[in-house]
Amino acid sequence: MDISKFFYTFAANYLRLRLMEHIYTLEFFNNFLFVMALVGLVVFITLFFVDAGYGKMRTEKWGPAINNKVGWFLMEAPVFVVMLYLWAISEVRWQAPYWAFFLIFQFHYFQRSFVFPFLLKGSSKMPVIIMALSVIWNLINGYVQGYWLFHLAPMYRPYGVEWFMTWQFGLGLALFIIGWIINMHSDYVIRHLRAPGDTNHYLPKEGMYHYVTSANYLGEITEWLGFAVLTWSWAGALFFWFSCCNLVPRANSIWHRYAEEFSEEFDKAHLKRIIPFIY
Repeated sequence: MDISKFFYTFAANYLRLRLMEHIYTLEFFNNFLFVMALVGLVVFITLFFVDAGYGKMRTEKWGPAINNKVGWFLMEAPVFVVMLYLWAISEVRWQAPYWAFFLIFQFHYFQRSFVFPFLLKGSSKMPVIIMALSVIWNLINGYVQGYWLFHLAPMYRPYGVEWFMTWQFGLGLALFIIGWIINMHSDYVIRHLRAPGDTNHYLPKEGMYHYVTSANYLGEITEWLGFAVLTWSWAGALFFWFSCCNLVPRANSIWHRYAEEFSEEFDKAHLKRIIPFIY
């Protein structure tokens, strides 16, 4: 047997095993959350200078694009699948609190992955680069939420049935439901702004659009604030933070676009960007 090949194989396997052991530690997980929080800060700052090129902000400079419906499905489905996998292989999957966390999270992403894309109207397109970056984030987020809830939490901070009686779970669930309702209604308003065949642009005014120009984003960040509270975890907090880092600057861009496009109507409405009466 080739001695050099033996030692190379032994060293490679040893390093691989040690790396895997390290990856599955709480210390590594917390460090990873910290790094991702810093990435979120970079995204937050960047998006105040560069408009994310999808939806109203899409331009040809963002390169090749695909059908909007296909893009939404491809970028949202991964987090649903990752969460399902991490839940399915866990030993606590049928214990009440973990089962509840799983259902709450998947409730949102089932709609986002398998319903929302097919409700979209028109023939809009999404840049491939935006879709790809979203896929990467959703894979990471699926890992962060699922690995904490179903694999680390049972070892380091177990959730018992008494968790349902805590103020965190009650308040968090209420916020999640309120955010989901705002999000669903706001998406409905946007989809029905124009009659079939109408190509004009309109300023949305119903529901929370009476107060902000990005009511759908308000709903989404409220949902994930609720999820962070009801799980009372740094993993949930990271999701809320990253949602804000992505959606708040985008809401600012949309606010400026509406202010320019509907100047007279916009001035009378005194609309905020994403937080009613504040910002």
